[in-house]
Amino acid sequence: QVQLVESGGGLVQTGGSLQLSCVASGRTVSSNAMGWFRQTPGKAREFVASISWSGGSTYYADSVKGRSTISRDNAKKTGYLQINRLKPEDTGIYYCAQNVREPTMVSPYEERYDYWGQGTQVTVSS
Repeated sequence: QVQLVESGGGLVQTGGSLQLSCVASGRTVSSNAMGWFRQTPGKAREFVASISWSGGSTYYADSVKGRSTISRDNAKKTGYLQINRLKPEDTGIYYCAQNVREPTMVSPYEERYDYWGQGTQVTVSS
């Protein structure tokens, strides 16, 4: 089992920045690929970014590409998502997830991920 706890959400003005964290515990967490997703009311959860277990591969949704950075510190068992130049459409609950079966995979597909956190709310005011 893997437990994931997100933090770092909050209320931010348009144009601001935010760094989300995801602390993992449990089964060999440092060897799992990690992803970030977000969801707003009435919409399906959408992919934001993904990183391989080593950090050597990353993949971003077009909506955040160029203003977002996904990273990880395996020694701290923590993943990060930095988003700059925030927009109101970035508002949502942000979830981190881990893929234990394909550690080198960077994937935008929810079904690739085995464990999910409870989420952290990000609200961007206009």
